[in-house]
Amino acid sequence: MSKNSASAAVGASDIQNFAFEEALKKLESIVQSMESQDLPLETMLARYEEGTRLAQLCQAKLAEAEVKIQQIEKNAKSEMTLKPVPVQ
Repeated sequence: MSKNSASAAVGASDIQNFAFEEALKKLESIVQSMESQDLPLETMLARYEEGTRLAQLCQAKLAEAEVKIQQIEKNAKSEMTLKPVPVQ
């Protein structure tokens, strides 16, 4: 791996600690560099692998958020049911 790609690459274990926004920003940066620079094949492959890991992390975090939203909606529906008011 070239010196340039080594400094830009993030390890798989480090990626797991990224927040969604951080992972997405890094993924966008990787895509932009791959599109705009004339990089050696080795560097392109390393960035592609890193980008794939970041994309998977983003998808997992989105799926996790979707489940949480569904749980919140389910809880909100059960809490918001109309209860009869006792007549005096």
